[in-house]
Amino acid sequence: MGDYFGERYRHIFFASWQHFSLVAQCLILATVIAVFIAVLVYRNKSLSGIANSVSAIGLTIPSFALIGLLIVPFGFGVAPAVIVVTFFAALPILRNAIVGLNNIEPSIVESAKGIGMSRLKTLISVELPIAWPVILTGVRVSAQMVMGVAAVVSYALGPGLGGFIFQGLSRLGGANSLESVVTGVAGVVILALILDLILLGIGRLTTPRGIRV
Repeated sequence: MGDYFGERYRHIFFASWQHFSLVAQCLILATVIAVFIAVLVYRNKSLSGIANSVSAIGLTIPSFALIGLLIVPFGFGVAPAVIVVTFFAALPILRNAIVGLNNIEPSIVESAKGIGMSRLKTLISVELPIAWPVILTGVRVSAQMVMGVAAVVSYALGPGLGGFIFQGLSRLGGANSLESVVTGVAGVVILALILDLILLGIGRLTTPRGIRV
């Protein structure tokens, strides 16, 4: 294993950076999309129910099947990888964003309106900051989940550590096949831990002191 890593460490580090970058960028995009949708629907019970149902049903879709379907219109490469990772990342964030916004005490919103805040200002200055810890929990759950999904998208020649896993599995029993799989899996786990620590730090920095747990 040491020899395998020593001969390929540059390639491994580059693939790790690609993997981390793909997940991080898709996570940011998914957070923006999910929070935007949550803001649009959380006050309407019917729309909130539909959004939650879509979130639940979406998580049952096999990522391997979805990437296979997207290869047809988008071909191989980065595009289907970004779509799949962003799609799965947005689902837990959407659910948590709706829950977080719905759990805000109505009296707090009324107080903000009472001092002359507009609907938009109340949302940005009061509601979203209060809901942020719940939203961030969804982001952390998404980060762990899509770190593994990002490995699957290598089937479509997307970037990341999944290439090591698929290469090893394709020649299982051959030279360095096990080392290749172990490298990919271990790398994904390590990156997931690193990203979670980063998100934990972001949460500490961005959560108002008065609502920190």
